[in-house]
Amino acid sequence: MTQRQAAAPAPGPLEAYAQSFDDLFDRRNQREAFRRYLEGVLLPAERNKTLTALANAEPIVGAQQARVQSLQWFLSESTWDAAALHARRVALLRSDPATAPEAAGVLVIDETGDRKWGRKTAHVGRQYLGSIGKVDSGVVTVSALWADARVYWPLAIEPFTPKQHFGRGMNDPAYRTKPQIALALVQQAVRDDIPFRAVVADSFYGENDAFRSGLHQLGIGYVLALRPSHAWWAPVETTGSLAAAAAAAAWDGADAPGDWQPVTRTFRDGHRETWWALEVTVGPYGPTKRQRVVIATTDPATLPDLTTWYLVTNLPAPEPASAPAPVLPPADVTEVVRLYGLRNWVEQSYKQVKGALGWSAYQVRSDRAMRRHWALVCCAFSFCWWANDRNPAVTAPVPLPPVPPTTADPLAARGEKAAGRDATTGVVAGGAAAGAGVARTLGHAQTLLAGVVRAAPTTRAPGTARPARPRVRHPPLR
Repeated sequence: MTQRQAAAPAPGPLEAYAQSFDDLFDRRNQREAFRRYLEGVLLPAERNKTLTALANAEPIVGAQQARVQSLQWFLSESTWDAAALHARRVALLRSDPATAPEAAGVLVIDETGDRKWGRKTAHVGRQYLGSIGKVDSGVVTVSALWADARVYWPLAIEPFTPKQHFGRGMNDPAYRTKPQIALALVQQAVRDDIPFRAVVADSFYGENDAFRSGLHQLGIGYVLALRPSHAWWAPVETTGSLAAAAAAAAWDGADAPGDWQPVTRTFRDGHRETWWALEVTVGPYGPTKRQRVVIATTDPATLPDLTTWYLVTNLPAPEPASAPAPVLPPADVTEVVRLYGLRNWVEQSYKQVKGALGWSAYQVRSDRAMRRHWALVCCAFSFCWWANDRNPAVTAPVPLPPVPPTTADPLAARGEKAAGRDATTGVVAGGAAAGAGVARTLGHAQTLLAGVVRAAPTTRAPGTARPARPRVRHPPLR
Protein backbone atom coordinates (compact mmCIF):
# COMPACT_ATOMS: atom_id res chain seq x y z
CA MET A 1 0.00 0.00 0.00
CA THR A 2 1.31 3.43 -0.91
CA GLN A 3 2.19 5.52 2.11
CA ARG A 4 0.17 8.68 2.58
CA GLN A 5 1.95 11.91 1.79
CA ALA A 6 2.23 14.22 4.77
CA ALA A 7 0.43 17.57 4.63
CA ALA A 8 2.31 20.81 5.24
CA PRO A 9 2.14 21.02 9.03
CA ALA A 10 0.20 23.56 11.05
CA PRO A 11 2.05 25.56 13.72
CA GLY A 12 2.77 24.11 17.15
CA PRO A 13 0.09 22.03 18.88
CA LEU A 14 -2.43 22.81 16.13
CA GLU A 15 -0.64 20.17 14.03
CA ALA A 16 -1.12 17.48 16.68
CA TYR A 17 -4.80 18.44 16.92
CA ALA A 18 -5.23 18.36 13.13
CA GLN A 19 -3.66 14.91 12.89
CA SER A 20 -6.57 13.54 14.90
CA PHE A 21 -8.79 14.23 11.87
CA ASP A 22 -6.45 13.17 9.06
CA ASP A 23 -8.12 9.83 8.38
CA LEU A 24 -11.36 11.67 7.52
CA PHE A 25 -9.71 13.22 4.45
CA ASP A 26 -8.79 11.02 1.48
CA ARG A 27 -6.31 13.36 -0.21
CA ARG A 28 -3.31 15.37 0.88
CA ASN A 29 -4.78 18.63 -0.48
CA GLN A 30 -7.82 18.07 1.76
CA ARG A 31 -5.63 17.60 4.82
CA GLU A 32 -3.66 20.72 3.97
CA ALA A 33 -6.81 22.78 3.35
CA PHE A 34 -8.16 21.62 6.71
CA ARG A 35 -5.05 22.98 8.41
CA ARG A 36 -5.08 26.25 6.49
CA TYR A 37 -8.76 26.78 7.29
CA LEU A 38 -8.24 26.28 11.02
CA GLU A 39 -5.22 28.58 10.96
CA GLY A 40 -7.22 31.25 9.18
CA VAL A 41 -10.19 31.30 11.53
CA LEU A 42 -7.94 31.22 14.62
CA LEU A 43 -5.75 34.11 13.51
CA PRO A 44 -6.63 37.63 14.69
CA ALA A 45 -7.92 39.69 11.80
CA GLU A 46 -9.56 43.04 11.27
CA ARG A 47 -11.31 41.75 8.15
CA ASN A 48 -14.34 39.49 8.01
CA LYS A 49 -13.05 35.94 7.75
CA THR A 50 -14.09 35.28 4.19
CA LEU A 51 -12.10 32.85 2.06
CA THR A 52 -9.82 35.62 0.79
CA ALA A 53 -9.12 36.70 4.36
CA LEU A 54 -8.43 33.12 5.48
CA ALA A 55 -5.91 32.78 2.63
CA ASN A 56 -4.45 36.25 3.32
CA ALA A 57 -5.38 37.48 -0.17
CA GLU A 58 -6.73 40.80 -1.37
CA PRO A 59 -10.55 41.01 -1.31
CA ILE A 60 -12.32 40.49 -4.67
CA VAL A 61 -9.14 40.80 -6.76
CA GLY A 62 -7.43 37.97 -4.90
CA ALA A 63 -10.40 35.62 -5.17
CA GLN A 64 -8.86 33.91 -8.21
CA GLN A 65 -5.54 33.14 -6.52
CA ALA A 66 -4.69 29.47 -6.21
CA ARG A 67 -4.67 29.40 -2.42
CA VAL A 68 -8.13 30.99 -2.29
CA GLN A 69 -9.52 28.67 -4.94
CA SER A 70 -8.17 25.64 -3.09
CA LEU A 71 -10.08 26.66 0.05
CA GLN A 72 -13.19 27.34 -2.04
CA TRP A 73 -12.97 23.86 -3.56
CA PHE A 74 -12.34 22.30 -0.13
CA LEU A 75 -15.47 23.97 1.24
CA SER A 76 -17.85 23.53 -1.69
CA GLU A 77 -16.78 20.64 -3.92
CA SER A 78 -14.30 18.40 -2.15
CA THR A 79 -15.28 14.93 -0.91
CA TRP A 80 -15.40 14.91 2.87
CA ASP A 81 -18.20 14.58 5.40
CA ALA A 82 -19.03 17.40 7.81
CA ALA A 83 -21.04 15.02 10.01
CA ALA A 84 -17.99 12.76 10.43
CA LEU A 85 -15.89 15.80 11.35
CA HIS A 86 -18.44 16.80 14.01
CA ALA A 87 -18.51 13.26 15.38
CA ARG A 88 -14.70 13.07 15.64
CA ARG A 89 -14.53 16.49 17.34
CA VAL A 90 -17.11 15.44 19.94
CA ALA A 91 -15.32 12.12 20.47
CA LEU A 92 -12.07 13.97 21.22
CA LEU A 93 -13.85 16.27 23.68
CA ARG A 94 -15.48 13.32 25.41
CA SER A 95 -12.19 11.42 25.72
CA ASP A 96 -10.34 14.33 27.35
CA PRO A 97 -10.84 14.55 31.14
CA ALA A 98 -10.65 18.35 30.94
CA THR A 99 -13.66 18.56 28.61
CA ALA A 100 -15.52 15.28 29.10
CA PRO A 101 -19.23 15.81 29.83
CA GLU A 102 -20.47 14.99 33.32
CA ALA A 103 -23.91 14.37 34.77
CA ALA A 104 -23.92 17.75 36.55
CA GLY A 105 -23.87 19.65 33.24
CA VAL A 106 -26.68 20.86 31.04
CA LEU A 107 -27.67 20.70 27.41
CA VAL A 108 -28.20 24.28 26.25
CA ILE A 109 -30.57 24.84 23.35
CA ASP A 110 -30.10 28.11 21.53
CA GLU A 111 -30.38 29.67 18.11
CA THR A 112 -28.58 32.37 16.21
CA GLY A 113 -29.42 34.23 13.02
CA ASP A 114 -27.12 36.10 10.66
CA ARG A 115 -27.77 38.34 7.67
CA LYS A 116 -27.53 36.55 4.34
CA TRP A 117 -29.02 37.33 0.95
CA GLY A 118 -29.69 35.62 -2.38
CA ARG A 119 -32.60 33.66 -3.73
CA LYS A 120 -30.37 30.67 -4.36
CA THR A 121 -28.87 30.58 -0.87
CA ALA A 122 -29.93 27.56 1.20
CA HIS A 123 -32.06 28.25 4.30
CA VAL A 124 -32.22 32.01 3.67
CA GLY A 125 -35.42 33.95 4.30
CA ARG A 126 -36.89 36.97 6.06
CA GLN A 127 -37.03 36.02 9.72
CA TYR A 128 -36.03 37.25 13.14
CA LEU A 129 -32.24 37.38 13.47
CA GLY A 130 -30.92 37.41 17.01
CA SER A 131 -27.56 38.89 15.99
CA ILE A 132 -29.22 42.15 14.88
CA GLY A 133 -32.39 42.02 16.96
CA LYS A 134 -34.90 42.40 14.15
CA VAL A 135 -36.48 40.74 11.12
CA ASP A 136 -34.27 40.70 8.04
CA SER A 137 -33.03 38.36 5.33
CA GLY A 138 -30.78 35.76 6.88
CA VAL A 139 -30.01 32.21 7.97
CA VAL A 140 -30.93 30.85 11.40
CA THR A 141 -29.27 27.86 13.04
CA VAL A 142 -30.45 25.92 16.09
CA SER A 143 -27.67 24.54 18.25
CA ALA A 144 -27.21 22.17 21.16
CA LEU A 145 -24.29 22.89 23.48
CA TRP A 146 -22.98 20.94 26.43
CA ALA A 147 -21.97 23.07 29.42
CA ASP A 148 -21.07 22.92 33.08
CA ALA A 149 -19.17 25.26 35.39
CA ARG A 150 -15.80 24.17 33.90
CA VAL A 151 -16.25 24.20 30.17
CA TYR A 152 -18.75 24.28 27.33
CA TRP A 153 -18.67 23.31 23.67
CA PRO A 154 -21.09 23.02 20.73
CA LEU A 155 -22.51 19.53 20.39
CA ALA A 156 -24.67 19.76 17.27
CA ILE A 157 -25.95 22.39 14.84
CA GLU A 158 -28.91 22.31 12.48
CA PRO A 159 -30.13 25.11 10.17
CA PHE A 160 -33.78 26.16 10.20
CA THR A 161 -35.32 26.22 6.71
CA PRO A 162 -38.11 28.83 6.24
CA LYS A 163 -41.45 27.81 4.77
CA GLN A 164 -40.83 29.41 1.35
CA HIS A 165 -38.28 26.69 0.59
CA PHE A 166 -41.03 24.05 0.65
CA GLY A 167 -43.64 23.38 -1.99
CA ARG A 168 -46.51 23.30 0.54
CA GLY A 169 -45.06 25.83 2.95
CA MET A 170 -45.61 25.02 6.62
CA ASN A 171 -47.92 22.16 5.61
CA ASP A 172 -45.10 20.36 3.83
CA PRO A 173 -44.15 17.10 5.63
CA ALA A 174 -40.46 18.08 5.49
CA TYR A 175 -40.99 21.45 7.19
CA ARG A 176 -39.77 21.65 10.81
CA THR A 177 -40.17 24.46 13.29
CA LYS A 178 -37.24 25.55 15.43
CA PRO A 179 -38.64 23.81 18.56
CA GLN A 180 -39.02 20.62 16.52
CA ILE A 181 -35.40 20.88 15.41
CA ALA A 182 -34.34 21.54 19.00
CA LEU A 183 -36.23 18.47 20.24
CA ALA A 184 -34.53 16.36 17.56
CA LEU A 185 -31.11 17.62 18.74
CA VAL A 186 -31.97 16.60 22.31
CA GLN A 187 -33.07 13.17 21.12
CA GLN A 188 -29.79 12.75 19.26
CA ALA A 189 -27.81 13.69 22.38
CA VAL A 190 -29.68 11.01 24.34
CA ARG A 191 -29.02 8.43 21.63
CA ASP A 192 -25.33 9.34 21.73
CA ASP A 193 -25.32 8.83 25.51
CA ILE A 194 -24.30 12.42 26.31
CA PRO A 195 -24.82 12.87 30.09
CA PHE A 196 -26.58 16.01 31.30
CA ARG A 197 -28.74 17.05 34.24
CA ALA A 198 -31.33 19.03 32.30
CA VAL A 199 -32.08 20.89 29.09
CA VAL A 200 -31.99 24.68 29.50
CA ALA A 201 -33.23 27.29 27.03
CA ASP A 202 -34.68 30.80 26.83
CA SER A 203 -38.34 31.77 26.80
CA PHE A 204 -38.77 31.12 23.06
CA TYR A 205 -38.56 27.42 23.88
CA GLY A 206 -40.00 27.70 27.40
CA GLU A 207 -43.21 29.19 26.04
CA ASN A 208 -43.56 26.42 23.46
CA ASP A 209 -45.89 23.79 24.91
CA ALA A 210 -44.95 21.19 22.30
CA PHE A 211 -41.25 21.47 23.19
CA ARG A 212 -41.89 21.18 26.91
CA SER A 213 -44.28 18.26 26.44
CA GLY A 214 -41.83 16.53 24.13
CA LEU A 215 -39.05 16.70 26.71
CA HIS A 216 -41.36 15.45 29.45
CA GLN A 217 -42.57 12.54 27.34
CA LEU A 218 -38.97 11.56 26.70
CA GLY A 219 -38.31 11.55 30.45
CA ILE A 220 -35.79 14.40 30.19
CA GLY A 221 -35.49 17.13 32.81
CA TYR A 222 -35.61 20.78 31.80
CA VAL A 223 -35.22 24.29 33.22
CA LEU A 224 -36.67 26.79 30.75
CA ALA A 225 -37.33 30.52 30.93
CA LEU A 226 -40.82 31.98 30.77
CA ARG A 227 -41.91 35.56 30.12
CA PRO A 228 -42.98 37.65 33.12
CA SER A 229 -46.36 38.01 31.41
CA HIS A 230 -46.80 34.23 31.24
CA ALA A 231 -50.42 33.63 32.30
CA TRP A 232 -53.13 31.00 32.62
CA TRP A 233 -56.89 30.91 32.99
CA ALA A 234 -57.82 32.15 36.47
CA PRO A 235 -60.71 34.00 38.18
CA VAL A 236 -60.42 37.78 38.08
CA GLU A 237 -59.65 38.11 41.77
CA THR A 238 -56.84 35.54 41.80
CA THR A 239 -53.24 35.58 40.63
CA GLY A 240 -53.12 35.07 36.89
CA SER A 241 -49.49 35.70 35.82
CA LEU A 242 -45.96 35.07 36.99
CA ALA A 243 -45.24 38.78 37.39
CA ALA A 244 -48.27 39.10 39.66
CA ALA A 245 -47.21 36.06 41.69
CA ALA A 246 -43.75 37.53 42.25
CA ALA A 247 -45.14 40.94 43.20
CA ALA A 248 -47.54 39.36 45.71
CA ALA A 249 -44.86 37.42 47.59
CA ALA A 250 -43.96 38.68 51.05
CA TRP A 251 -40.68 40.62 51.27
CA ASP A 252 -39.54 42.99 54.02
CA GLY A 253 -35.85 43.17 53.20
CA ALA A 254 -32.86 40.86 53.47
CA ASP A 255 -33.31 40.52 57.24
CA ALA A 256 -36.96 39.52 56.84
CA PRO A 257 -37.15 37.87 53.41
CA GLY A 258 -40.63 36.45 53.90
CA ASP A 259 -41.37 34.02 51.06
CA TRP A 260 -37.98 34.46 49.41
CA GLN A 261 -34.83 32.49 50.16
CA PRO A 262 -31.21 33.53 49.47
CA VAL A 263 -29.22 31.81 46.73
CA THR A 264 -25.47 32.43 46.50
CA ARG A 265 -24.07 32.45 42.98
CA THR A 266 -20.28 32.06 42.76
CA PHE A 267 -18.65 33.15 39.50
CA ARG A 268 -15.46 31.97 37.83
CA ASP A 269 -13.60 35.18 38.70
CA GLY A 270 -14.24 34.46 42.38
CA HIS A 271 -16.87 37.06 43.15
CA ARG A 272 -20.22 36.10 44.63
CA GLU A 273 -23.69 37.50 44.26
CA THR A 274 -26.68 36.92 46.50
CA TRP A 275 -29.84 36.35 44.54
CA TRP A 276 -33.27 35.63 45.96
CA ALA A 277 -35.45 32.74 44.84
CA LEU A 278 -39.14 32.03 45.22
CA GLU A 279 -41.02 28.86 44.37
CA VAL A 280 -44.65 29.67 43.70
CA THR A 281 -47.79 27.58 44.02
CA VAL A 282 -50.12 29.16 41.56
CA GLY A 283 -52.24 28.10 38.59
CA PRO A 284 -50.87 24.88 37.05
CA TYR A 285 -47.55 25.16 38.87
CA GLY A 286 -46.40 24.01 42.28
CA PRO A 287 -43.89 21.80 44.16
CA THR A 288 -46.27 18.82 44.06
CA LYS A 289 -47.35 19.28 40.43
CA ARG A 290 -45.83 18.10 37.16
CA GLN A 291 -44.29 21.52 36.53
CA ARG A 292 -42.74 23.89 39.04
CA VAL A 293 -41.99 27.58 38.68
CA VAL A 294 -39.01 29.24 40.37
CA ILE A 295 -38.52 33.01 40.24
CA ALA A 296 -34.95 34.25 40.83
CA THR A 297 -33.99 37.90 41.15
CA THR A 298 -31.40 40.25 42.60
CA ASP A 299 -34.08 42.44 44.21
CA PRO A 300 -37.50 41.06 45.23
CA ALA A 301 -38.70 44.56 46.04
CA THR A 302 -38.40 45.93 42.50
CA LEU A 303 -38.01 42.73 40.39
CA PRO A 304 -35.68 44.43 37.89
CA ASP A 305 -36.22 43.26 34.32
CA LEU A 306 -32.49 42.93 33.76
CA THR A 307 -31.85 40.47 36.58
CA THR A 308 -35.05 38.52 37.16
CA TRP A 309 -35.61 35.01 35.83
CA TYR A 310 -38.94 33.21 35.60
CA LEU A 311 -38.14 29.51 35.29
CA VAL A 312 -40.28 26.45 34.68
CA THR A 313 -38.95 22.96 35.40
CA ASN A 314 -40.19 19.40 35.50
CA LEU A 315 -37.49 18.35 37.98
CA PRO A 316 -39.37 17.28 41.13
CA ALA A 317 -38.96 19.00 44.47
CA PRO A 318 -36.97 17.10 47.12
CA GLU A 319 -39.17 14.65 49.00
CA PRO A 320 -38.79 13.05 52.44
CA ALA A 321 -36.55 10.00 52.49
CA SER A 322 -39.58 7.74 52.91
CA ALA A 323 -41.25 8.98 49.72
CA PRO A 324 -41.06 6.87 46.52
CA ALA A 325 -38.07 7.65 44.32
CA PRO A 326 -39.05 10.06 41.50
CA VAL A 327 -38.36 9.26 37.85
CA LEU A 328 -36.13 12.35 37.50
CA PRO A 329 -33.57 13.36 40.13
CA PRO A 330 -35.06 15.99 42.47
CA ALA A 331 -33.76 19.55 42.47
CA ASP A 332 -34.16 22.18 45.14
CA VAL A 333 -34.51 25.88 44.34
CA THR A 334 -30.75 26.49 44.48
CA GLU A 335 -30.11 23.70 42.00
CA VAL A 336 -32.74 25.04 39.58
CA VAL A 337 -31.08 28.46 39.61
CA ARG A 338 -27.64 26.90 39.17
CA LEU A 339 -28.74 24.91 36.16
CA TYR A 340 -30.25 27.87 34.37
CA GLY A 341 -27.23 30.02 35.25
CA LEU A 342 -25.12 27.74 33.06
CA ARG A 343 -27.00 29.09 30.07
CA ASN A 344 -24.98 32.31 30.41
CA TRP A 345 -22.19 30.52 28.56
CA VAL A 346 -24.23 31.19 25.43
CA GLU A 347 -25.07 34.84 25.94
CA GLN A 348 -21.81 35.98 27.52
CA SER A 349 -19.22 33.99 25.63
CA TYR A 350 -20.42 31.83 22.76
CA LYS A 351 -21.49 34.71 20.53
CA GLN A 352 -18.23 36.54 21.17
CA VAL A 353 -16.21 33.53 20.12
CA LYS A 354 -18.42 32.89 17.11
CA GLY A 355 -17.82 36.44 15.95
CA ALA A 356 -14.06 36.09 16.39
CA LEU A 357 -13.93 32.81 14.49
CA GLY A 358 -16.01 33.98 11.53
CA TRP A 359 -19.15 31.94 12.14
CA SER A 360 -21.25 34.04 9.75
CA ALA A 361 -18.47 35.13 7.36
CA TYR A 362 -19.07 32.32 4.87
CA GLN A 363 -19.79 33.33 1.26
CA VAL A 364 -21.30 30.11 -0.04
CA ARG A 365 -24.82 29.22 -1.08
CA SER A 366 -25.17 25.46 -0.76
CA ASP A 367 -26.34 23.59 2.34
CA ARG A 368 -23.30 21.30 2.20
CA ALA A 369 -20.79 24.17 2.11
CA MET A 370 -22.53 25.95 5.01
CA ARG A 371 -22.49 22.85 7.17
CA ARG A 372 -18.82 22.33 6.40
CA HIS A 373 -17.95 25.89 7.38
CA TRP A 374 -19.80 25.55 10.69
CA ALA A 375 -18.10 22.21 11.37
CA LEU A 376 -14.68 23.79 10.78
CA VAL A 377 -15.45 26.75 13.07
CA CYS A 378 -16.55 24.33 15.79
CA CYS A 379 -13.26 22.44 15.34
CA ALA A 380 -11.32 25.68 15.75
CA PHE A 381 -13.20 26.55 18.92
CA SER A 382 -12.70 23.07 20.36
CA PHE A 383 -8.97 23.44 19.65
CA CYS A 384 -8.92 26.38 22.10
CA TRP A 385 -9.87 24.03 24.95
CA TRP A 386 -7.57 21.29 23.62
CA ALA A 387 -4.55 23.60 23.46
CA ASN A 388 -5.30 25.19 26.82
CA ASP A 389 -5.19 21.83 28.54
CA ARG A 390 -1.96 20.66 26.88
CA ASN A 391 0.09 23.80 26.37
CA PRO A 392 -0.62 26.34 29.12
CA ALA A 393 2.89 27.81 28.88
CA VAL A 394 3.01 28.07 25.09
CA THR A 395 -0.46 29.56 24.86
CA ALA A 396 -0.24 31.91 27.84
CA PRO A 397 -2.93 34.58 27.35
CA VAL A 398 -2.20 38.23 26.79
CA PRO A 399 -3.96 40.40 29.44
CA LEU A 400 -7.48 41.32 28.43
CA PRO A 401 -9.45 44.48 29.11
CA PRO A 402 -11.90 44.31 32.02
CA VAL A 403 -14.95 42.16 31.38
CA PRO A 404 -18.21 44.05 31.96
CA PRO A 405 -20.61 42.80 34.67
CA THR A 406 -22.78 39.86 33.75
CA THR A 407 -25.82 42.14 33.68
CA ALA A 408 -24.37 44.45 31.02
CA ASP A 409 -26.54 42.80 28.41
CA PRO A 410 -30.07 43.24 29.76
CA LEU A 411 -31.65 40.58 27.59
CA ALA A 412 -28.88 38.11 28.30
CA ALA A 413 -29.32 38.66 32.04
CA ARG A 414 -32.89 37.45 31.96
CA GLY A 415 -32.25 34.71 29.42
CA GLU A 416 -33.45 36.41 26.26
CA LYS A 417 -31.99 37.01 22.83
CA ALA A 418 -29.69 39.99 22.49
CA ALA A 419 -30.91 42.93 20.43
CA GLY A 420 -28.31 44.43 18.17
CA ARG A 421 -24.82 43.20 17.38
CA ASP A 422 -22.71 41.59 20.08
CA ALA A 423 -19.97 43.75 21.51
CA THR A 424 -17.16 41.34 20.73
CA THR A 425 -14.23 43.61 20.08
CA GLY A 426 -13.23 44.33 23.66
CA VAL A 427 -12.93 40.67 24.62
CA VAL A 428 -11.63 38.88 21.60
CA ALA A 429 -9.21 41.49 20.30
CA GLY A 430 -7.07 41.77 23.40
CA GLY A 431 -3.44 41.01 22.65
CA ALA A 432 -4.04 40.33 18.96
CA ALA A 433 -1.46 42.32 17.04
CA ALA A 434 -2.52 43.67 13.66
CA GLY A 435 -0.98 41.67 10.85
CA ALA A 436 0.21 38.92 13.15
CA GLY A 437 1.55 35.80 11.51
CA VAL A 438 0.52 32.18 11.77
CA ALA A 439 2.60 31.72 14.90
CA ARG A 440 0.17 34.01 16.73
CA THR A 441 -2.62 31.48 16.20
CA LEU A 442 -1.88 29.83 19.52
CA GLY A 443 -1.79 33.01 21.56
CA HIS A 444 -4.98 34.24 19.96
CA ALA A 445 -6.72 30.94 20.64
CA GLN A 446 -5.84 31.29 24.31
CA THR A 447 -6.93 34.92 24.29
CA LEU A 448 -10.31 33.85 22.96
CA LEU A 449 -10.58 31.19 25.62
CA ALA A 450 -9.58 33.62 28.37
CA GLY A 451 -12.51 35.81 27.40
CA VAL A 452 -14.79 32.80 27.63
CA VAL A 453 -13.59 31.74 31.07
CA ARG A 454 -13.72 35.23 32.57
CA ALA A 455 -17.33 35.65 31.49
CA ALA A 456 -18.32 32.20 32.69
CA PRO A 457 -21.51 31.44 34.61
CA THR A 458 -21.72 30.49 38.22
CA THR A 459 -20.22 27.53 39.97
CA ARG A 460 -21.54 25.90 43.11
CA ALA A 461 -21.10 27.87 46.29
CA PRO A 462 -18.74 26.34 48.89
CA GLY A 463 -20.61 23.96 51.14
CA THR A 464 -23.44 23.23 48.74
CA ALA A 465 -24.07 19.67 47.73
CA ARG A 466 -22.48 18.43 44.53
CA PRO A 467 -24.80 16.44 42.24
CA ALA A 468 -24.06 12.76 41.98
CA ARG A 469 -21.20 11.98 39.61
CA PRO A 470 -22.70 8.82 38.04
CA ARG A 471 -23.82 9.48 34.51
CA VAL A 472 -27.50 10.21 34.00
CA ARG A 473 -29.14 7.35 32.16
CA HIS A 474 -32.03 8.76 30.20
CA PRO A 475 -34.85 6.35 29.33
CA PRO A 476 -34.61 4.83 25.85
CA LEU A 477 -36.32 6.77 23.10
CA ARG A 478 -39.37 5.20 21.53
